[in-house]
Order: sequence, then structure tokens, then C-alpha cells
Amino acid sequence: MSYSEDRVMAAESSMAKYRGSADGEVGAALAVVGLSSERATHEVAIRDDMIRFACRVGASLRQVAEASGLGRKAVTVIARADPAGDSQSGT
Repeated sequence: MSYSEDRVMAAESSMAKYRGSADGEVGAALAVVGLSSERATHEVAIRDDMIRFACRVGASLRQVAEASGLGRKAVTVIARADPAGDSQSGT
């Protein structure tokens, strides 16, 4: 696998943002925590989009709740949320 110089520079910048002034294992751990947090936020957004889609095409709240591991109330909040202007994730 190869990466462009721009992607490598972006990755280094992201790691530096979370690492701050910490060096060694502490800096590496902080970078992993920060990058993992970004990824988790992205995954929640994808999950919420798919919940809205599933509800739109006819899945019941119970079905979506069971598939997602969330409660029906949380699924209801997500399904009714406006993805462009509402950042509620229901979790």
C-alpha cells in the first residue's frame, strides 16, 4: 500500500494535534486516543444515517433498535433528527 505525500502530512498533523508536547509512549497513546475518537464520531454519524434510512424504507423501530443495540427511544430520536442541523446521536 502506498500513500501520497499529502496523506502522510495530514496524518502527521493529526497525530501532532493530539500528541501535543508529550513524547514517547504518552504521546503515542494520546495520538491513538484522539484518532480513535475521531473515527468513533464518524462511525456514529454513519450509524445514524443508516438508522434514518432503515426507518424511511419501512423498518420498524423495534427492528432497528434490536439491530443497533440501542433502545427504541434512542432510535426514535435519531430517526426524527435532521442530519444537516441536529447533532443528536441518541447515545
